[in-house]
Amino acid sequence: MPFRHLLVLLLLVTGVPAASAADSALAAAAGGSHRDAANVARNAWRHPVETLEFFGLRPDMTVVEVWPGSGGWYTEILAPYLREQGKLIAANYDGSTGVEYFAKGAQKFRDKLAARPGIYDRVEVTALMPPGAPAAGPAGSADLVVTFRNLHNWVRDGFAPAMFAAMYEVLKPGGTLGIVAHRGSDDMTGAEAARTGYLAESEALRLARDAGFEFVAKSEINANPKDTKDHPKGVWTLPPNFRAGDLDREKYAAIGESDRMTMKFRKP
Repeated sequence: MPFRHLLVLLLLVTGVPAASAADSALAAAAGGSHRDAANVARNAWRHPVETLEFFGLRPDMTVVEVWPGSGGWYTEILAPYLREQGKLIAANYDGSTGVEYFAKGAQKFRDKLAARPGIYDRVEVTALMPPGAPAAGPAGSADLVVTFRNLHNWVRDGFAPAMFAAMYEVLKPGGTLGIVAHRGSDDMTGAEAARTGYLAESEALRLARDAGFEFVAKSEINANPKDTKDHPKGVWTLPPNFRAGDLDREKYAAIGESDRMTMKFRKP
């Protein structure tokens, strides 16, 4: 059943208020049969419904998802939720820098969308890859920009300021930026720390404020106090990557996915 019809049924049959019906539609998208089963299993660690609600997502918004990557974990949720009333722009990386990883990942993402037109046919894919592709979308067009577990890449490769500038530019005045990133200890700042996948919250705050954003709030939705942040293969030692192979695999499985900051900013 299309998500629009689900929403109407929730309103008319159950008498649920509009906001609650939208929440139910978001939960339906997060647990939908269109999603890869392994991705649905990650809901327990990534809390997508609670995270997107914290960012203020509504079904009639124009949303830019920055760097959904090759798999589009959050795209699987955002695309059906926004399909009827809103708009999703996927501002992904591309091959413009000559890095094969980015070129292959961008094509894999496009192939994923093309394989399920009933879900993804209205997703607009753009390239955001400084310096060659410095814009996420039309200036002042988005209500909400979200990005998940990407901050370390930008800091490591030296173009974080350009990415924050692009996110600022695409937002409407009063629009929201939502960031989820692997949270390091307070001393984990700069490119060297970013190579582990972890960064201090202060790094996200500094970059956002330097771009002109105002800090609104943070949440512990995606916190994991078991994560010691000192693993031999960085954050990728933990699930779902298990980059250390069988070395202490049970130990890392018991820790679970990384400790993550969840932060919300506003464009004045």
